[in-house]
Amino acid sequence: MLLTLTTTSEPATDLGFLLHKHPDRHQVFSLPFGTAYIFYPEATTARCTAALVVDIDPIDLVRGRQGTGADGLLDQYVNDRPYAASSFLSVALRRVFGSALSGRCDARPDLVTRGLALTARVTPLRCRDGIEAVRNLFEPLGYAVGAERVVAGPYWDVTVAAEARIADLLSHLYVLIPVLDDQKHYWVAADEIDKLLRHGEGWLPVHPAREMITHRYLKHQGRLTRMALARLEAADESKTEDEATETTEEARPQLRLHDERLDRVATELDVSGATSVLGLGCGSGKLLAMLVRNRRFSRVVGLDVSVRQLEITAERLRLREFGGAQWERIALLHGSLTYRDRRLAGFDAAAIVEVLEHIDPPRLGAFADAVFGGAHPRTVVLTTPNAEYNARYEALAAGELRHADHRFEWSRAEFRAWAEGVAQRFGYAVRLDGIGEMDADLGAPSQLAIFTC
Repeated sequence: MLLTLTTTSEPATDLGFLLHKHPDRHQVFSLPFGTAYIFYPEATTARCTAALVVDIDPIDLVRGRQGTGADGLLDQYVNDRPYAASSFLSVALRRVFGSALSGRCDARPDLVTRGLALTARVTPLRCRDGIEAVRNLFEPLGYAVGAERVVAGPYWDVTVAAEARIADLLSHLYVLIPVLDDQKHYWVAADEIDKLLRHGEGWLPVHPAREMITHRYLKHQGRLTRMALARLEAADESKTEDEATETTEEARPQLRLHDERLDRVATELDVSGATSVLGLGCGSGKLLAMLVRNRRFSRVVGLDVSVRQLEITAERLRLREFGGAQWERIALLHGSLTYRDRRLAGFDAAAIVEVLEHIDPPRLGAFADAVFGGAHPRTVVLTTPNAEYNARYEALAAGELRHADHRFEWSRAEFRAWAEGVAQRFGYAVRLDGIGEMDADLGAPSQLAIFTC
């Protein structure tokens, strides 16, 4: 089976940096089921192609009983597994292009975020439901799809092309190739959910075929599929503050609302006397970076539903570069704010900055129970937009929300009613305030609630 990755973005040979594979070298990788070969059929500044050939040993498949699942001796040897692109190719892709798949390029970090003119070719690709399935999976992600039938049956020579980051293209291929084949050669357990969510970060929660993708990727195991879909739903509900910053707020740059919001939250945490702090929905870690600089806080823990945001936070805090007592104060956790989590108990304070409005209203009760009931910090500092202030933003039509992912935005009266209800239910006192430029009639752009018990 063959996978080629081609770019025409000049200088095209930068592809070698992104893939961590030099165009002048032919490389061989040993796999549990065969051998992978990497080489460059072409490498010029105008066009560069990297080729991955996976040579599967059918005898190894039988010895390990990988990928056949058959009872008859003949079926163990005679099948399409050594030839058709499948989960074997995904495993090889992760083994050979692991750094590129995770979005790392130490030699040229500037390349990681660049969108390149990319074309991937996979042949022969087994498409159980025909070429329309390829279009249904790749076209919503922005790819142009081309295909030619290789032989009779569900086998196609497929190309997908788009301007994309190399890490995104590899993630799409890694997940969707076994989905199209609808078989996996290895046992699937709960840890496979983490792989799916990690490589589906940023696109799977909003993909129109996410249920089918999840079901097939997890080998039709109902329990695992339900668990994964619940976590995808939670990811869709709990977008981070950094993702929430929209141009409507940036249209008034003199306010610097985002910085003012973080400064105010950090100050409230400081004056609360807390020494251990949770950053819930911590996003890319801007608030955590501020808190770590304050020696009062001996323990700072960030939690987010987005694995990618946690990776960005780790880079911002330089957790991989430093050690020692100072950095032992910091921890990052993956989790959702709508489920009780024993790891969050025992903290003095928690900060929840521009997260509430990303949660579907029916899940707000679960959110309150998880944070105020389960974790129950002595102080909770929470911010959310003030819907009344939206009238000051010329770019917003009447009734329009500040960000496409906001599920709601509350008026001051609505926020007060919710905050006071939560405080009464979980034994807190609450103080309300505003953040940002104050309007005599509309209030401040951001609302603040400080819960104490």
